[in-house]
Amino acid sequence: MRLDDEQESGHFEVQDGRGGGGGGFGGGLGMLLPLIGSRFGCGGIAIVLVIMVVMGINPLSLIGGGGGGAPVETQRPATNELTAVQRTSLKVLGSTERRWTDIFKERGQTYPPPTLVFYSQNGQSGCGAAQSAMGPFYCPADQRIYLDTDFFNEMEQRFNAPGDFPIGYIIAHEVGHHIQTITGEADRIRKAQSKASEAQGNALQVKMELQADCYAGVWAARDTNLMEAGDLEEGMRAAQAIGDDTLQKSAGRRPVPESFTHGTGAERMEWLRKGLSTGDPAQCDTFGGSI
Repeated sequence: MRLDDEQESGHFEVQDGRGGGGGGFGGGLGMLLPLIGSRFGCGGIAIVLVIMVVMGINPLSLIGGGGGGAPVETQRPATNELTAVQRTSLKVLGSTERRWTDIFKERGQTYPPPTLVFYSQNGQSGCGAAQSAMGPFYCPADQRIYLDTDFFNEMEQRFNAPGDFPIGYIIAHEVGHHIQTITGEADRIRKAQSKASEAQGNALQVKMELQADCYAGVWAARDTNLMEAGDLEEGMRAAQAIGDDTLQKSAGRRPVPESFTHGTGAERMEWLRKGLSTGDPAQCDTFGGSI
């Protein structure tokens, strides 16, 4: 990506995990599993456990452990104190802010940008504990994106998805969830999930994730100076690598479509490509008007 001339976003925080205390997954992700199960069914829990196995984390570490610990301290350091990958992330976020501001302006609306929160290993969000094994995520309760940038090392080393465009894709995907939240789309989906069976709820979640992939493509298409040779291929590799079927196979399991919550690698590539080719968020209706 051509990011040299991009302005870094000022909407960020850095959490100092040293105050997080010693609960580990027992006091963090372990507390989140019932919440994940209630929203996305057993399939959602299965995907989290699969990701933990892929990343070399023992799921048994969820059992036991204290909670407690001091609150996580949030800081706002100067940008020159940030790491290179954090500054790249903020350039991507700044680019998404400008592109989505333009899109909302076309509709006569104002775009309220999310805040990007950097943390290491352990953090705290408005949706509960933040853990590296969860990967990057968006919390609608506080409209923040939570990111342990070590995830990008995992993308390169474990999933063979190197390059800088995957950084852009992942962050823009989480911004896509922010779009769903501020437009009310996420609420409509959650209400539909609350009335659905587990399999139906998972299917709706897949469509929600694929729409966020498409929105990520829209961002990249709208920033005409951003893409350079090889970026499309990097994005497709990343989308394939984080497909539910790919993750389950990597964990030595047979893919179970009913448990998918993010979509197959092929589906994720398809919707990322659609956003890239059209640059039009109206083309990202993965629900077919059913929600």
